[in-house]
Amino acid sequence: MSISTLRRSARETVSGLPPGFWWLWLSTLVNRTGAFVLTFLSLYLTLELGHSAWFAGLVVALHGLGGVAGSPLGGVLTDRWGRRPTMITMHLAAAACAGALAFVTSAWGIATAVLLMGAAMQAVRPPINATIADMVPAHDMRRAYSLNYWALNLGFAIASLGGGAAAFLGYRTLFLVDAVATVLCAVIVFLRLPETRPAPRSGPQTPTESAAEEKVSILTVLRDAPFRTLVLLNLLVCLVFTAPWIGLPLTMADQGLSASSYGAVIAVNGVVIVGFQLLVNKFTDKRSPVLLLVLSSLLFGLGTGATALAGSSVAFAATVVVWTVGEMIHVPTNAAATARLAPEHARGRYQGVMGMSWAVAGFVAPILAGAIVDGPGPDVLWAATAAIGVLAAAGYATRLRKALAEDEDVVAAPVPVPGPVPSPAPAPVVVKGGDAEDSPVRT
Repeated sequence: MSISTLRRSARETVSGLPPGFWWLWLSTLVNRTGAFVLTFLSLYLTLELGHSAWFAGLVVALHGLGGVAGSPLGGVLTDRWGRRPTMITMHLAAAACAGALAFVTSAWGIATAVLLMGAAMQAVRPPINATIADMVPAHDMRRAYSLNYWALNLGFAIASLGGGAAAFLGYRTLFLVDAVATVLCAVIVFLRLPETRPAPRSGPQTPTESAAEEKVSILTVLRDAPFRTLVLLNLLVCLVFTAPWIGLPLTMADQGLSASSYGAVIAVNGVVIVGFQLLVNKFTDKRSPVLLLVLSSLLFGLGTGATALAGSSVAFAATVVVWTVGEMIHVPTNAAATARLAPEHARGRYQGVMGMSWAVAGFVAPILAGAIVDGPGPDVLWAATAAIGVLAAAGYATRLRKALAEDEDVVAAPVPVPGPVPSPAPAPVVVKGGDAEDSPVRT
């Protein structure tokens, strides 16, 4: 592939999106560039404060547990308050928690701050995803979610490198930098991002339509059968995706490889995403969402399952490449499906429920992976992830083919968007009985 072809592909990938999207993209990049807390929290707790590794693991798990509550909360506030005030409030709340960690030293204080931070960080995902759905034409949604995910990982990579270089300043300094970056993110949203929440429908409505638009709860969203299926399948994929972050270092250590070897292997994940996400966007553009979700599930299963056969750092890195490609395909595809299939007045709640599946996996998978490695052994863990990946792929192909194919037909034509984008759903009734709905997201 020539340089001119790559340049043309890059221009096509980033062109045609509204200015508001790029301010949101910039806020994501700034936020993640300062994301030092989770990267260095376990080291801070054990090396700086002298807590046990068990306590450090518990605190990190509390971050995921906070996200389980924060995601649906953010979804509800997104639809009630609006996208912009929810983002600003939750960014400031996360910044306050990061700042508190620089000064709080008691075990209970640290646990509380991390729990609330997990809730705030996850609560900001639904308004971000809903805003993208509001302002980006339906035929460009998958590309927009891919670009936002790329910004997230680019910022995360910068934070990891910058945090390692700045660690000599002290962990508390890093936490304060995290707080400042998150406040700056809120300032960008406040100054440059318009509110995109669709205005209430005008004109005549049937009593059923009016009631559905006014009374949408999380339980109502969960009664949408195809969407519920999509959430459960995404939960399976998230379990597979989260398992390597706990199981891979344990497996490599069991084979006598060093911690530095694991660091180099897992860094492949970020390098591949930052380097190749835009090319993957080009490959996936205009392709069937069902095909892409099936393919990504199989790549997750193949990549993690092959870990059981790896015996060197190079082989382990190769498995990371495989499931990372699955990640790059799955995250934006799932996010776009969620945004397109949710009624516009309930986009926040749909995104919140989908985000909850990521948070649940982030809390449950580390516990299960650790227990399996300590019990039956690593090979059983990787066999299980391979089986779950295949099961998810079969579920997408058989349970959601009709719903996602219908959605694909609806959004085939470009939609001009001077302001909020009307939902392609035929009517604003949440319990559709024939549709479905993600996000990214790396915590």
